[in-house]
Amino acid sequence: MKNALLFLILTMLWACGGTPETAEQSDNMAQFTNDESFKNAHELPEEIDFAGKGKMITFATPDGQKGSAYAVQTETPSNKYLFVIHEWYGLNDHIKQEADRLFGELEDVQVLALDIYDGKVADNRDDASKYMQSVTEERANAIIQGAITLAGTEAKVATIGWCFGGGWSLKSSILLGEQGAGCVMYYGMPVKEAEQLMPLQAEVLGIFAEKEKWITPEVVNEFKTKMDALKKPITVHQFPAEHAFANPSSPRYNEAAATEANKLARAFLRKKLGSE
Repeated sequence: MKNALLFLILTMLWACGGTPETAEQSDNMAQFTNDESFKNAHELPEEIDFAGKGKMITFATPDGQKGSAYAVQTETPSNKYLFVIHEWYGLNDHIKQEADRLFGELEDVQVLALDIYDGKVADNRDDASKYMQSVTEERANAIIQGAITLAGTEAKVATIGWCFGGGWSLKSSILLGEQGAGCVMYYGMPVKEAEQLMPLQAEVLGIFAEKEKWITPEVVNEFKTKMDALKKPITVHQFPAEHAFANPSSPRYNEAAATEANKLARAFLRKKLGSE
């Protein structure tokens, strides 16, 4: 009864801020894909010489299709997992390289870099914009649910992602429910609907940019206020930097901020996944 009353009060309070947005309008980064400044905030991915510690795998998804992921697996079986969610160019070698890095920084943790674009990888902004717009909530949820099933009911799963993947890191942790170990989101659009946040059990580490033009400090502060009101554990760090500041291939790369942000994320994940 108390939770129902709290939810009703919060819903009424947030509705007073203006005309309610749908979830698709409010927490889907595809809303920015026709903004040229947003598109230009993402530098073209450079080709890298990538060998990789892992391999691509496929798994069944509940919609009757197949999902895929770049998997970096432990030598012995482990029930500790990290789901890595790519940014708007897709599951390219840069994201796979990040998956390898994270695997090396954690102990006894299996890393799955999920392919939310179903095999499509962009090498230019127009294709990236098209691919991100084509993502449906239903299909993305099916891919994540398939990965959860692959990990198993005994698995504890943390999530991490950047930009488009930052928002889907949060959504993945919501879908994980009690299996969620922790959520790291780098400058991703938060879920704004209280009802959708209610199932979240994982603690959230939010890493954002103060000079961000899209996921603005106002959006971030509103998200934290809602999380606090719902008694969902969250820590937010806003760095004096711009969108994609943790991307070393970006002119907006801020080494000091990126180093500190990555240090915070590493410590958080190691604590949540028992890798300390």
